[in-house]
Amino acid sequence: MKKIHNQETDKIVVFYKDRLLRFGFELMEYIANLHGCEIEVLDSTKKTDQEELVEDLVQIVTVFSCKLQGKRANKTRKLVEELIAEEVET
Repeated sequence: MKKIHNQETDKIVVFYKDRLLRFGFELMEYIANLHGCEIEVLDSTKKTDQEELVEDLVQIVTVFSCKLQGKRANKTRKLVEELIAEEVET
């Protein structure tokens, strides 16, 4: 965004528009065009609204499940560290 705003770049190339941003691509493209920057999407396969919605929902579920896994792993790691610390003290 900074480079676009400062007009340090005139073209951004991405394979899929989702690689640039998940939501709000049209707004980003509009802002880039205002600053003289073009966004080129190499694979511009059109998807139905249903396909896009399903992909978005799967991505949301994936993000939240990764967060839950991370919390569980962190809780387990702390428990193991506490048990090791107790073992060392005795």
